Amino acid sequence: MKFTRFMVQSSVSKGVLTEENTIREIKGDIFGDWDYTGQTFSGTDIKLLAPLSPNQIIGIGANYVSKTDELPNELPEIPVFFFKPTSSVIGPDEDIIIPGNIEQVKFESELAIIIGKEAKNVPEEEVLDYVFGYTVGNDVTAPQFFHEAGHWTIGKSFDTFTPLGPVIETELDPFNVTVEARLNHEVKQNSATQLMIIPIRKMISYLTGVMTLKPGDVILTGSPVGAEFVGAGDVIECEIKEIGKLRNTFAAAREHIQA
Repeated sequence: MKFTRFMVQSSVSKGVLTEENTIREIKGDIFGDWDYTGQTFSGTDIKLLAPLSPNQIIGIGANYVSKTDELPNELPEIPVFFFKPTSSVIGPDEDIIIPGNIEQVKFESELAIIIGKEAKNVPEEEVLDYVFGYTVGNDVTAPQFFHEAGHWTIGKSFDTFTPLGPVIETELDPFNVTVEARLNHEVKQNSATQLMIIPIRKMISYLTGVMTLKPGDVILTGSPVGAEFVGAGDVIECEIKEIGKLRNTFAAAREHIQA
Protein backbone atom coordinates (compact mmCIF):
# COMPACT_ATOMS: atom_id res chain seq x y z
CA MET A 1 0.00 0.00 0.00
CA LYS A 2 1.28 3.45 -0.93
CA PHE A 3 0.42 6.23 1.53
CA THR A 4 0.62 9.90 0.52
CA ARG A 5 0.16 13.39 1.89
CA PHE A 6 -1.10 16.03 -0.48
CA MET A 7 -2.55 19.49 -0.73
CA VAL A 8 -5.91 20.06 -2.34
CA GLN A 9 -7.68 23.43 -2.31
CA SER A 10 -5.20 24.78 0.29
CA SER A 11 -5.95 21.88 2.65
CA VAL A 12 -3.52 19.10 3.62
CA SER A 13 -4.92 15.59 3.32
CA LYS A 14 -3.72 11.99 3.45
CA GLY A 15 -4.44 9.26 0.97
CA VAL A 16 -3.62 5.97 -0.66
CA LEU A 17 -2.26 5.86 -4.20
CA THR A 18 -4.11 3.31 -6.33
CA GLU A 19 -2.86 1.24 -9.26
CA GLU A 20 -4.85 3.57 -11.51
CA ASN A 21 -2.74 6.53 -10.25
CA THR A 22 -5.64 8.11 -8.42
CA ILE A 23 -5.55 8.97 -4.73
CA ARG A 24 -8.23 7.75 -2.33
CA GLU A 25 -8.43 10.18 0.58
CA ILE A 26 -8.25 8.75 4.10
CA LYS A 27 -8.86 10.06 7.60
CA GLY A 28 -7.33 8.98 10.89
CA ASP A 29 -3.88 7.83 11.95
CA ILE A 30 -1.92 5.87 9.34
CA PHE A 31 -0.02 4.18 12.20
CA GLY A 32 -3.28 3.21 13.90
CA ASP A 33 -6.92 3.46 12.89
CA TRP A 34 -7.86 5.03 9.58
CA ASP A 35 -10.58 4.76 6.96
CA TYR A 36 -11.41 6.03 3.50
CA THR A 37 -13.44 9.24 3.25
CA GLY A 38 -15.01 8.35 -0.09
CA GLN A 39 -13.21 11.17 -1.89
CA THR A 40 -10.93 10.36 -4.84
CA PHE A 41 -8.51 12.72 -6.58
CA SER A 42 -6.45 12.59 -9.75
CA GLY A 43 -2.82 13.66 -9.87
CA THR A 44 -3.76 16.89 -11.65
CA ASP A 45 -6.04 17.90 -8.76
CA ILE A 46 -3.44 17.82 -6.01
CA LYS A 47 0.12 18.75 -5.03
CA LEU A 48 2.11 15.95 -3.43
CA LEU A 49 3.81 16.75 -0.12
CA ALA A 50 6.34 14.80 1.91
CA PRO A 51 4.40 11.60 2.74
CA LEU A 52 4.58 12.26 6.49
CA SER A 53 5.55 14.87 9.06
CA PRO A 54 8.34 12.98 10.83
CA ASN A 55 8.58 12.64 14.58
CA GLN A 56 12.37 12.75 14.26
CA ILE A 57 14.95 12.06 11.55
CA ILE A 58 18.02 9.90 12.16
CA GLY A 59 20.68 9.40 9.51
CA ILE A 60 23.58 7.00 9.23
CA GLY A 61 26.80 8.10 7.55
CA ALA A 62 29.38 6.40 5.34
CA ASN A 63 27.25 3.26 4.99
CA TYR A 64 27.89 1.97 1.45
CA VAL A 65 30.73 0.32 -0.41
CA SER A 66 31.00 0.21 -4.20
CA LYS A 67 31.13 -3.62 -4.48
CA THR A 68 30.49 -6.61 -2.25
CA ASP A 69 34.11 -7.63 -1.79
CA GLU A 70 34.71 -4.27 -0.07
CA LEU A 71 32.29 -5.09 2.75
CA PRO A 72 34.23 -5.25 6.04
CA ASN A 73 34.66 -8.50 7.95
CA GLU A 74 33.95 -6.68 11.21
CA LEU A 75 31.35 -3.96 11.65
CA PRO A 76 32.08 -0.71 13.53
CA GLU A 77 31.45 -0.97 17.26
CA ILE A 78 29.71 2.41 17.18
CA PRO A 79 28.06 3.28 13.82
CA VAL A 80 28.06 6.90 12.65
CA PHE A 81 24.58 8.31 13.34
CA PHE A 82 23.33 11.90 13.24
CA PHE A 83 20.05 13.81 13.58
CA LYS A 84 18.39 16.09 11.05
CA PRO A 85 15.73 18.64 12.06
CA THR A 86 12.14 18.07 10.96
CA SER A 87 12.16 21.64 9.62
CA SER A 88 14.48 20.42 6.84
CA VAL A 89 11.74 18.24 5.28
CA ILE A 90 10.24 19.07 1.90
CA GLY A 91 8.30 17.05 -0.65
CA PRO A 92 8.51 16.19 -4.34
CA ASP A 93 9.13 19.02 -6.82
CA GLU A 94 10.01 21.56 -4.14
CA ASP A 95 13.23 23.57 -4.42
CA ILE A 96 16.29 22.61 -2.40
CA ILE A 97 17.74 25.94 -1.30
CA ILE A 98 21.52 26.32 -1.32
CA PRO A 99 22.61 28.50 1.62
CA GLY A 100 23.46 32.03 0.57
CA ASN A 101 27.17 31.98 1.42
CA ILE A 102 28.06 28.86 -0.62
CA GLU A 103 27.47 27.85 -4.24
CA GLN A 104 27.23 24.06 -4.07
CA VAL A 105 25.82 21.26 -1.92
CA LYS A 106 25.73 17.47 -2.25
CA PHE A 107 22.79 15.22 -3.03
CA GLU A 108 22.56 11.81 -1.32
CA SER A 109 19.84 9.43 -2.49
CA GLU A 110 18.72 6.99 0.22
CA LEU A 111 16.21 4.39 1.32
CA ALA A 112 14.27 5.85 4.26
CA ILE A 113 12.67 3.62 6.90
CA ILE A 114 9.44 4.72 8.62
CA ILE A 115 8.93 3.35 12.13
CA GLY A 116 5.34 2.30 12.84
CA LYS A 117 5.24 1.47 16.54
CA GLU A 118 7.24 2.16 19.67
CA ALA A 119 10.47 0.17 19.77
CA LYS A 120 12.99 -0.25 22.59
CA ASN A 121 15.71 -2.90 22.91
CA VAL A 122 14.41 -4.87 19.94
CA PRO A 123 16.52 -7.83 18.75
CA GLU A 124 17.59 -7.88 15.10
CA GLU A 125 15.29 -10.75 14.16
CA GLU A 126 12.22 -8.75 15.29
CA VAL A 127 12.93 -5.21 14.08
CA LEU A 128 10.96 -5.41 10.83
CA ASP A 129 7.81 -5.93 12.92
CA TYR A 130 8.25 -2.30 14.03
CA VAL A 131 8.66 -0.88 10.52
CA PHE A 132 5.59 0.73 8.96
CA GLY A 133 7.05 1.26 5.50
CA TYR A 134 9.67 2.89 3.34
CA THR A 135 10.11 6.02 1.26
CA VAL A 136 12.84 7.72 -0.77
CA GLY A 137 15.01 10.32 0.93
CA ASN A 138 17.62 12.81 -0.20
CA ASP A 139 20.08 13.59 2.60
CA VAL A 140 21.25 16.93 1.17
CA THR A 141 24.56 17.94 2.71
CA ALA A 142 26.74 21.06 2.87
CA PRO A 143 30.10 19.61 4.00
CA GLN A 144 31.50 23.15 4.05
CA PHE A 145 29.73 23.44 7.42
CA PHE A 146 31.13 20.27 8.97
CA HIS A 147 33.00 21.14 12.16
CA GLU A 148 36.73 20.48 12.23
CA ALA A 149 36.17 18.19 15.22
CA GLY A 150 33.96 15.98 13.07
CA HIS A 151 30.48 17.26 13.92
CA TRP A 152 28.09 17.06 10.95
CA THR A 153 24.95 18.65 12.37
CA ILE A 154 25.06 22.11 10.77
CA GLY A 155 25.99 20.74 7.35
CA LYS A 156 22.92 18.46 7.43
CA SER A 157 20.39 20.82 8.98
CA PHE A 158 19.51 23.66 6.61
CA ASP A 159 15.89 24.14 5.63
CA THR A 160 14.92 22.01 2.57
CA PHE A 161 17.84 19.59 3.16
CA THR A 162 15.63 16.50 3.60
CA PRO A 163 13.33 15.85 0.64
CA LEU A 164 11.11 12.79 1.22
CA GLY A 165 8.64 11.03 -1.05
CA PRO A 166 6.72 10.49 -3.13
CA VAL A 167 4.91 7.84 -1.06
CA ILE A 168 5.36 5.48 1.88
CA GLU A 169 5.38 1.94 0.50
CA THR A 170 4.33 -0.61 3.13
CA GLU A 171 4.87 -3.71 0.97
CA LEU A 172 8.57 -3.69 0.19
CA ASP A 173 11.49 -6.06 0.55
CA PRO A 174 14.21 -3.57 1.59
CA PHE A 175 16.95 -6.14 1.02
CA ASN A 176 16.25 -6.44 -2.70
CA VAL A 177 15.93 -2.88 -3.98
CA THR A 178 18.30 -0.51 -5.72
CA VAL A 179 18.90 3.12 -4.71
CA GLU A 180 19.38 5.37 -7.72
CA ALA A 181 20.06 9.03 -8.44
CA ARG A 182 20.07 10.89 -11.73
CA LEU A 183 21.56 14.37 -11.95
CA ASN A 184 20.17 16.27 -14.94
CA HIS A 185 19.10 12.85 -16.33
CA GLU A 186 22.60 11.34 -15.94
CA VAL A 187 22.91 8.32 -13.61
CA LYS A 188 25.18 9.08 -10.65
CA GLN A 189 24.11 6.53 -8.01
CA ASN A 190 22.92 3.00 -8.63
CA SER A 191 23.52 0.55 -5.78
CA ALA A 192 21.67 -2.36 -4.24
CA THR A 193 20.95 -2.14 -0.51
CA GLN A 194 23.08 -5.29 -0.17
CA LEU A 195 26.08 -2.93 -0.35
CA MET A 196 25.23 -1.36 3.02
CA ILE A 197 27.99 -1.69 5.62
CA ILE A 198 25.58 -1.64 8.58
CA PRO A 199 22.65 -3.85 7.52
CA ILE A 200 19.11 -2.62 8.06
CA ARG A 201 18.21 -5.02 10.88
CA LYS A 202 21.39 -4.26 12.82
CA MET A 203 20.93 -0.52 12.25
CA ILE A 204 17.43 -0.42 13.71
CA SER A 205 18.23 -2.81 16.57
CA TYR A 206 21.27 -0.75 17.55
CA LEU A 207 19.21 2.44 17.65
CA THR A 208 16.53 0.85 19.84
CA GLY A 209 19.25 -0.01 22.33
CA VAL A 210 20.14 3.69 22.55
CA MET A 211 16.77 5.40 22.30
CA THR A 212 13.08 4.61 22.10
CA LEU A 213 11.94 4.80 18.49
CA LYS A 214 8.37 5.98 17.99
CA PRO A 215 5.80 5.99 15.18
CA GLY A 216 6.76 8.51 12.55
CA ASP A 217 10.50 8.32 13.16
CA VAL A 218 12.47 8.31 9.91
CA ILE A 219 15.79 6.50 9.53
CA LEU A 220 17.91 7.47 6.54
CA THR A 221 19.93 4.34 5.79
CA GLY A 222 22.92 5.87 4.02
CA SER A 223 23.81 6.96 0.52
CA PRO A 224 25.49 4.89 -2.19
CA VAL A 225 28.78 5.80 -3.80
CA GLY A 226 28.41 8.54 -6.42
CA ALA A 227 27.12 11.61 -4.56
CA GLU A 228 28.40 14.84 -6.09
CA PHE A 229 28.41 18.58 -5.59
CA VAL A 230 25.65 20.39 -7.46
CA GLY A 231 24.62 23.99 -7.97
CA ALA A 232 21.62 26.17 -8.68
CA GLY A 233 19.53 24.93 -11.59
CA ASP A 234 20.60 21.30 -11.28
CA VAL A 235 17.78 18.75 -11.09
CA ILE A 236 18.13 15.62 -8.96
CA GLU A 237 15.92 12.56 -9.27
CA CYS A 238 16.26 10.04 -6.43
CA GLU A 239 14.49 6.79 -7.14
CA ILE A 240 13.73 3.36 -5.77
CA LYS A 241 11.56 1.87 -8.50
CA GLU A 242 9.30 -0.03 -6.11
CA ILE A 243 8.51 3.23 -4.26
CA GLY A 244 8.74 5.96 -6.87
CA LYS A 245 10.76 8.95 -7.98
CA LEU A 246 11.64 11.98 -5.82
CA ARG A 247 12.48 14.95 -8.02
CA ASN A 248 13.78 18.31 -6.79
CA THR A 249 15.58 21.32 -8.25
CA PHE A 250 18.44 23.14 -6.54
CA ALA A 251 18.09 26.90 -6.21
CA ALA A 252 20.33 29.62 -4.85
CA ALA A 253 18.91 31.38 -1.82
CA ARG A 254 19.02 34.75 -3.52
CA GLU A 255 17.12 33.39 -6.53
CA HIS A 256 14.44 31.51 -4.63
CA ILE A 257 11.10 33.27 -4.39
CA GLN A 258 8.72 32.01 -1.72
CA ALA A 259 5.44 30.97 -3.28
